[in-house]
Amino acid sequence: MKYIEFTEMGDPAEVLHLKEAPSKPLKAGEARVKVLAAPIHPANLLQIAGRYGTAAELPSRPGGEGIGSIAEMAPDVAHLKVGQLVMLAGGATWCDEMVGPATSFIPLPDGDVEQLSMLTVNPLTAHLILESFVNLTAGDWIVQSAANSAVGEYIIQLAAQRGIKTINIVRRENLAVDLKALGADVVLVDGPDLAARAAEASGGAPIMLAIDSVAGETFSAMIDMLTFGGTLVSYGALSGQPSALTPGTVIFNDIRVRGFWLSKWFEITSQEDKQAAFGKIIPLVASGAIKATIDSRYSLEDIKAAVVRAAEPGRNGKVLLTP
Repeated sequence: MKYIEFTEMGDPAEVLHLKEAPSKPLKAGEARVKVLAAPIHPANLLQIAGRYGTAAELPSRPGGEGIGSIAEMAPDVAHLKVGQLVMLAGGATWCDEMVGPATSFIPLPDGDVEQLSMLTVNPLTAHLILESFVNLTAGDWIVQSAANSAVGEYIIQLAAQRGIKTINIVRRENLAVDLKALGADVVLVDGPDLAARAAEASGGAPIMLAIDSVAGETFSAMIDMLTFGGTLVSYGALSGQPSALTPGTVIFNDIRVRGFWLSKWFEITSQEDKQAAFGKIIPLVASGAIKATIDSRYSLEDIKAAVVRAAEPGRNGKVLLTP
């Protein structure tokens, strides 16, 4: 089997290495899975670089999610079948083969394999942010930054399905056509007078929810867009810049700033609530009702080129490893 590993923190293109090892024999209750696709997320790159909320234990094998097909099962495993698509969870998915307890591989319906490989981190984040912080109804307006990210694309699609209108902030004007095709109502290029342009585009409608993954000046501009009692949810800091928060804005407009970290959600959420969330997301991804743009695909042998591409700001969509 082949897998990716790092033994020190640093630039992913420098510290990641392709390794090989003999395939593990199956123990009772285990299954062998052929890995079909696994995405590269910004969080993966941050953890490899040592700049994430939790530190990896070295040596470490990266990868947070993916999809595979059952290649072999121990004789006592009866709930799976060879060739069945399964969700890969629990980490170390940047490899071509996984062996583990059969119960850890979650059966998936038929669908687009590449889209299903991404169903945990980004669509779940989008769903939970929309559902957990503000009681939104059809006709309400929200605003989000990094709207062309995978989470951003899912937010646009999920909001459109509920009749929620979206203002979408991007860095490049040529992204507007594709985002509007997904259901975006307004697309604005980040820059001066952003709050004023958002108010004009929405006809002055109150904005109760802002969703930010950029930080810096974009964060501050989105705070200014919120109506009295509005909430900003931060789930990233792509700019690498600190976010300025004016006390007067918070005090006089009763603004709430909340954070969202999917890893913590998994840690504190009941199994019942997890199943309920996946129960909403999996059918939408499997049916093609929601999808993310894919920028490029790389083999494990090209891991260095893959992580360089995944970190490029001009990238349009997700980078996948397809062993």
